[in-house]
Amino acid sequence: MVDICIRHRTTYRYRQPVSLGPHRLMMRPRESRDLRLLSSAITLSPEATVTWAQDVAGNAVATATFHTLADSLVVESVSRVDLAAAAYPVFAIAPSAIAFPFRYTDDEWTDLGNLTVLQYPRGSPSLRDWAQGFVAGYPTDTLSLLKDINAGVGSAIAYQVREDEGTQSPSETLFLRMGSCRDLATLLVEAVRSLGFGARVVSGYLHDPSRTLLGSAVAGATHAWAEIFLPGRDGSPSIRRTAASAAPT
Repeated sequence: MVDICIRHRTTYRYRQPVSLGPHRLMMRPRESRDLRLLSSAITLSPEATVTWAQDVAGNAVATATFHTLADSLVVESVSRVDLAAAAYPVFAIAPSAIAFPFRYTDDEWTDLGNLTVLQYPRGSPSLRDWAQGFVAGYPTDTLSLLKDINAGVGSAIAYQVREDEGTQSPSETLFLRMGSCRDLATLLVEAVRSLGFGARVVSGYLHDPSRTLLGSAVAGATHAWAEIFLPGRDGSPSIRRTAASAAPT
């Protein structure tokens, strides 16, 4: 178990005093079996009224309402977490999902919802054709397939630091053969969705004291990953967290 302190500070500066509208902040780490939140605090300058709510995905969302004009805005989040995630976890997959293709149960389809729906259904080159190239046969081993697609994203797409707003479409990333971590994660999620998997993009920080993983040389950067949902042996979904997209935004 590792005790980690995360300090995230963002500063905006304006040419003249401005009126600040409500800000929606998602900076509180989300607890899980592998991560326990010990403390979390958000500090704002100028001061603001902060209210908390929880979205449909279980994320803690703060809304900051400001009352004065300001020529700068500072948002600082400090959190302490206990990290107990295994570096290479073993996933207990349901026998029905060991071989691809497989079908989620009706209840799993309901729970996964839009996580199975392509957000970028059109584009050239064809995302589905690209993903289909990793399928060795029918049937094929599910985890081997996901591992191959993950490795394919990492080998086919060069990582770049990209300060631009927004995310590239998967077809654009395939055409350019380069992208930031959010572009790589989006490509991976959409690729497996095109094959029928439920998946989502998640964000956080890359904890790598050895500085051997892609992007870990940039201290303090945020990161994007992909999570792919597989039926668990006990009937609950297992999460396959990929690492090919571990690079700073």
